[in-house]
Amino acid sequence: QVHLAESGGGSVQAGGSLRLSCAASGYTVSNYCMGWFRQAPGKEREQVARIDSFGVPTYADSVKGRFTISQDNAKKILSLQMFSLKPEDTAVCYCAADLCGYWSFRAPPFWGQGTQVTVSS
Repeated sequence: QVHLAESGGGSVQAGGSLRLSCAASGYTVSNYCMGWFRQAPGKEREQVARIDSFGVPTYADSVKGRFTISQDNAKKILSLQMFSLKPEDTAVCYCAADLCGYWSFRAPPFWGQGTQVTVSS
């Protein structure tokens, strides 16, 4: 069973930075893709960034150039470095995991509990 636990959320002013971390366990790194999602109040959940089992990242257009996803495979820690934060980045952020072969076809089955990111103007 994959277990995920996020940390690092908080409140910052626009233009500030935050780093989210997700401690993962119970999976084989070579088989899984890991990602960050967020859900703002009144909006649908969206995928922010994903990293595949080869370490190749992909980003939502809204965060390209501002966010960086990375993974420490030895420690099984997924990170999301967020720069130039905007008020519209305010959301609950979740890390998620799934077998890479299924990622495009379903919502990931494994989720962390979420961490709040609040950006004030």
